Amino acid sequence: MVDCQMNDLAIETRGLSKQYDRQLAVCEVDLQIQTGEVYGLIGPNGAGKTTLIQMLAGIEEPTVGEIYWFDEPVRFDQAHFPLKRRLGYLPDDFPLYDDLTVWDYLDYFARLYYLRQPHLRRRLEEVLELVQLESKRNSLISTLSRGMRQRLSLARTIIHEPILLLLDEPVSGLDPLSRQQFREIIKVLQEAGMTILISSHILSDLAELCTSIGIMELGYLVESAPLADLYQRYPQQELIISGLDDLDTLAQQLPHFKGVDTYEILTEKKQINIQFYGSGEDKVNLLRSLINAGFSITEFYTQKQHLEKLFLQLDHKQPS
Repeated sequence: MVDCQMNDLAIETRGLSKQYDRQLAVCEVDLQIQTGEVYGLIGPNGAGKTTLIQMLAGIEEPTVGEIYWFDEPVRFDQAHFPLKRRLGYLPDDFPLYDDLTVWDYLDYFARLYYLRQPHLRRRLEEVLELVQLESKRNSLISTLSRGMRQRLSLARTIIHEPILLLLDEPVSGLDPLSRQQFREIIKVLQEAGMTILISSHILSDLAELCTSIGIMELGYLVESAPLADLYQRYPQQELIISGLDDLDTLAQQLPHFKGVDTYEILTEKKQINIQFYGSGEDKVNLLRSLINAGFSITEFYTQKQHLEKLFLQLDHKQPS
């Protein structure tokens, strides 16, 4: 069994590459994920995210390169079961058995990991409570909604109490309420000390969950850093101004002020959203000047820019 408490890194890769015939899916990825992190992996379709996750899970063997879980090398020529017991992997297309009940499905996978009574029953109860499916324990999987099925898939992934969790597009196709429920579960798992890598195209979810972000493009990991560091490196903020006056007239004044980049008038909300690079003093000067010019300001505040906009700012160039 791996003692994750003695290691700072949950995952480390060195020169990791995967080639299919003439197609290079992942190229020379050096990745480090700290123990206890929630690491978000983003990038366009075909960027290599799924292939990277499959290699990290020990499913796809790299063409070249090395993978370490908690300082232990992953060997693809061995069963390596003691190490893999500590891993939970949820692919984006894992099948469910519609003719089983929720309880029987989880019981089946728990036994595959050699869970035995009385711990097995306690663990099933815990997991069903966590994923909010206690009332569905005797229901056939075929009767579950998409959100319930995805939560059941997550329950199956964590039934054996892994310390490392790899999630490939786990909220794809879910409605906002189901995504919120899934996010809350991930937060509980992080608080319990689990290390989580999650790929998703829904960047607002990752911004709420993740401590670090990795960006892939054309098989390369072009960016990997704590999310707080990225916000510091790209300090653009969104400045929100609401007023009782004609917004077009107010907007005409904005280009004269330091720190104002671009802006968007939201007529229905009686609001202007400004991409703002200025300092706190620049914001004070802007507000003071608008008030002195006779504009009636009802709201004036900044918020951290959305991860989507940060993503668009980053330079996604393939390394030479």
